[in-house]
Amino acid sequence: MDYTRQTLAFKIRKTVRYVRLYGIGRTWTKIAAQYHMKRVFPGQESLPVPAGKSLKHVGIIGCGKFAYANIAYYVCKNYGDVIRGVMDADLDKAISLGKRYQADYYTTDAEAVLTDPAVTLVYIASNHASHTDYAIRAIQNGKAVHIEKPHAVTEDQLVRLCNAMQRYTGRVRLGFNRPDSTLGRLLSDHFARQTGPALINWFVAGHQIEADHWYFAELEGGRILGNLCHWIDFTMRLIPEEYRFPVQIIPTRSGKSDCDISVSYVFGDGSIGTITFSAKGHTFEGVRETMNAHRGNLLASLTDFSALRLDIGERVIRRRLWFRDHGHQHSICTSYQMLKNPSVAESTKIVWESGYLTIKTKDALDTNRPVRVEGYNPTFGPVSPVSSNEP
Repeated sequence: MDYTRQTLAFKIRKTVRYVRLYGIGRTWTKIAAQYHMKRVFPGQESLPVPAGKSLKHVGIIGCGKFAYANIAYYVCKNYGDVIRGVMDADLDKAISLGKRYQADYYTTDAEAVLTDPAVTLVYIASNHASHTDYAIRAIQNGKAVHIEKPHAVTEDQLVRLCNAMQRYTGRVRLGFNRPDSTLGRLLSDHFARQTGPALINWFVAGHQIEADHWYFAELEGGRILGNLCHWIDFTMRLIPEEYRFPVQIIPTRSGKSDCDISVSYVFGDGSIGTITFSAKGHTFEGVRETMNAHRGNLLASLTDFSALRLDIGERVIRRRLWFRDHGHQHSICTSYQMLKNPSVAESTKIVWESGYLTIKTKDALDTNRPVRVEGYNPTFGPVSPVSSNEP
């Protein structure tokens, strides 16, 4: 929905509700991001990469709403004016973001940013099918790179990304923000203290988007790779690493393969995770999500990343935040810390397993057949045959 074209009454109601959900500062930035997408700069051209040394060292590839309201916002909020160069295929968006966050230059040429010796960290938030190739170029140039979801939309892309991580020195973090949220970290900590198989159940109500939305373009991966990947990744990370695989993926769908669906995972230790994703009409408060889980003596209930209840035996822990926290700030800032602390970077193993499980989930839903997925294999072929359709 284009909020800038709604009635004044709708805009007022939406703003008031979002102030309650996110606070004044975040709401203002979200509103500004809507109008950022509309700004035009007739007659302006790309700015060349300035010669000489610069203290600014962050590059951004893709200057849409997410980059404007989250990546650039949180980088500048926490580290000052450190954005060196920004790129978007639409120059107007690059100019708008670049001017707002005082970048040294803006361009439609990704290579200008990816080969700029002053840039040591690149955030990638372009169209989904382009993430992998941009990330590989950044890695090859020895840069730290934050890859927004999804980090790959095909098996071939995932193989090439993991090969680059093994061959070159560039560091990688994935933009799965929910595990980095305040309540996500608290939940993960208590989950890890329990033993035995877990039962995890998500219900997610997402935005209904138009049939001609770019998400549905053949090469972009659709909503499984573009949206459901968040909850696939978080669910997988809640299972102890040594017990995750093999995973049996069991799809449940009707006419659609990417929304109004449910998918279940049976993990290597017998844990079961289920994600139900619905997209009907307009969700006025944004994406709505609830999770209920049980492991050992722990019963957990999470609502919209604003409220969490943990029952541990007779003990009850309740946490309610003033505002929703989906983990964007912590995720973006942790990626910035890769510059001085290599230990926060992701391993090739987690990059492979998260990406591969998501890609095979799409296969399972597209074919409406169960799929078995094996874990990380450090030897990549053109595409390693590490899963098989079950009869």
